[in-house]
Amino acid sequence: MRITDHRYNGEIERFNLAVRMIGHEARTGTIRKCTGFTEDRIRKIYGSYFKSNADNVIKRRRGKSPTQVSIFINTNKHQFESTVLACLFVMCGVVAFDTKGMPSTTCGLDKVGVGQRLCEAFERYRQLHPNPNFTFEKAWGLFNALTQANELILSNCESCNGKYIHDRYALNYHFCASCELLDAAVRM
Repeated sequence: MRITDHRYNGEIERFNLAVRMIGHEARTGTIRKCTGFTEDRIRKIYGSYFKSNADNVIKRRRGKSPTQVSIFINTNKHQFESTVLACLFVMCGVVAFDTKGMPSTTCGLDKVGVGQRLCEAFERYRQLHPNPNFTFEKAWGLFNALTQANELILSNCESCNGKYIHDRYALNYHFCASCELLDAAVRM
């Protein structure tokens, strides 16, 4: 093996990540942010590896990524699933929370590493929720709402002491979605 063969490792990682993200129906802008590839290169990868398949079920989403945070907390089910997804971000090492519940991106990760770990977290989420409410793009939006915009935080439930996703700028009712669902079931 020649010493110069290592120069392609980074390119191969970026290419594999682009293919993986296209498989999750990520938007071109999201793939571009994680891989550094141009829009044309991403379209060519899609055309070469996905579009020509006869049983192609992968759709290309157009437009900007969703940025509304209300989708993550508007129902107990959504709040529960977004909490699971945020915990998977932590488990996969892409998000770290301080003692006050303030999230940030894990230090030392490059963009490709962030993309790979987000894909890993999303794949685990899909295993836990066979009929998920959130797409990869929504997971990307949750990641950004946690780490970039700081619109969402993890709070402690007063009933079970578990963590749950909470809108930083809204009233806090101090109970997680699981406890609220359990309380509603008991009242019936």
